Amino acid sequence: MSADTPLAIVTLAAGKGTRMKSDLHKVLHPIARLPMIEHLLASAAELEPERSVVVAGHGREQLEAQLGDRAVIAVQDPQHGTGHAVQQAEAALSGFSGDVLILYGDVPFVSAATMRMMIARLHGADNPAVVVLAFEPADTLAYGRVLTEGDRIVKMVEHKDASEAERACRLCNSGLMAVRSADLFGLLARVTNDNSQGEYYLVDVVNIANADGRTCAVVVTSDPHEVEGINSRSELALAEQRWQNRRRKAAMDDGASLIAPETVWFAWDTKLGQDVLIEPNVFFGPGVTVADTVTIRANCHIEGASLASGVEVGPYARLRPGTVLDEKAKVGNFVEVKQATLGKGAKANHLSYIGDAEVGAGANIGAGTITCNYDGYFKHKTIIGERAFIGSNSALVAPVKIGADAIVAAGSAVTRDVMDGELRIVRAEQLVKPGWADRFHDAMKKKKAEKK
Repeated sequence: MSADTPLAIVTLAAGKGTRMKSDLHKVLHPIARLPMIEHLLASAAELEPERSVVVAGHGREQLEAQLGDRAVIAVQDPQHGTGHAVQQAEAALSGFSGDVLILYGDVPFVSAATMRMMIARLHGADNPAVVVLAFEPADTLAYGRVLTEGDRIVKMVEHKDASEAERACRLCNSGLMAVRSADLFGLLARVTNDNSQGEYYLVDVVNIANADGRTCAVVVTSDPHEVEGINSRSELALAEQRWQNRRRKAAMDDGASLIAPETVWFAWDTKLGQDVLIEPNVFFGPGVTVADTVTIRANCHIEGASLASGVEVGPYARLRPGTVLDEKAKVGNFVEVKQATLGKGAKANHLSYIGDAEVGAGANIGAGTITCNYDGYFKHKTIIGERAFIGSNSALVAPVKIGADAIVAAGSAVTRDVMDGELRIVRAEQLVKPGWADRFHDAMKKKKAEKK
């Protein structure tokens, strides 16, 4: 890839995605909690394109909402094939002079390295008019074929239009191409729909360039999974599985221990440090950063959280967005934390809800404690000072502050601030009636016997 040659990305995403059976645009279905088209555009962004165009049809409003000003949306309506789709990007590329990389929104895992390989081949000494990315699948199915001599393309043909001899070729067309802008739209203007589908095939630009005496070249990916399209829920699930398997291996290669890797599910942006221990059945949502030497026990759900070194979470804990656990903080079983910070060494070991709160270093939150952060209209904050001790089954009604070294007695419902070093007891006086229980049991037993 020439550093001096501008690059434009054209991503085709005009299909209706009927096999998904969904109101959500096909390319917006998530893999690792990120829309599949975002995986593709993230790889393309590594090449620093000057322009990005997404060709849309059905559901284009959803694509506009997702992509904002990161891409120009060109509309293909009606839809007459892939060649016709790329033509719709011509206006958006007006005045552009450089290389054009043609991608597909439902083929999300093409790597930046493969894209660079395509562009580099476009600048080869033989000056090819078109570079096609091909692959050799285990089953050629109904893929179009790429007929070659060396890495020069002799002919490209769609499966439906191929002869038996041509179908015997195992080199298949991924659909991805690299073309100079100076060649692309001139070639497309000469494509016809004289084929079994009555459509304008993008691949025909290769055959037209060949007929002109130009060279067209093929680049073959070493990983056929890289160019697999996603057209159904089952293919989406398979893509998720493959992504997760790669991410799990990467996590372990980088120094994390996964006790049962197949049960750990990462988001696209999960960050793990070294010597992290993850037990079975842990799910990461987006926005999680885990520092070194963190232990995550089994059956935890973590999203939008930052865990400092030495933190311990779970089992059966839920960390929601806005959670920050400082060094060596501990969140135990059946504890939920949301929009809250636990300071260094702070603990909430059992059965608690901590929301919209600041918990000071060394504080201890007893079992069954909740911060009552919502009054039905607004959220309010609870601040718990350093080394404070909150007794079990306490309700802290926000907004409220608990001072440093303060103690809240078990079973208290605290509605006013507690000062530093203070003991706060908020519960009714205990009433004792000697012998009452014995008399009650005797009366009930007698009554039950009389009914027999």
